[in-house]
Amino acid sequence: MTTTYFQFEADFVTSLRCIPMQVRHKLDTCGVKLKLQHWHQFDDRIRHSLVETPCDTPVAIQIYRDRLRKLVRAQTGSDPKDLPIEDEPPWSRTDAIPADVLDWAARFDASIAVDQWRSLDDLQRFALIKLSRSGHENKNFWPALVEFGLAELA
Repeated sequence: MTTTYFQFEADFVTSLRCIPMQVRHKLDTCGVKLKLQHWHQFDDRIRHSLVETPCDTPVAIQIYRDRLRKLVRAQTGSDPKDLPIEDEPPWSRTDAIPADVLDWAARFDASIAVDQWRSLDDLQRFALIKLSRSGHENKNFWPALVEFGLAELA
């Protein structure tokens, strides 16, 4: 399995002080809400294993979910909250671009065509969706657009 970090995550991936997009994608896939405070309680070995452990088949998803819940329980004494698991999450859809993504792109005078959206992989679409959500720190939205070839630096 290939470990994918985005360039816009470069300031924290060495230390893994923040939860990288690939782990956040796995959390949404397995339906577990992992708080940053939980992440900080894990040692480096556990953080790296959560990055590297696959979560891409029904069996792997269940194993990842069970292990993560066990790890959080061991660190905090309580179970993490569950997230709803969507049958067709928005990042898996290639026929329509979520409105929040289009709105954020427009803030930078950028536009995304459906064929460009289709050319992105699931993790890239996931990242743009997460980075465009209200209440999220959106500072990496523009760097992600540039990194994914959807915008150019002036």
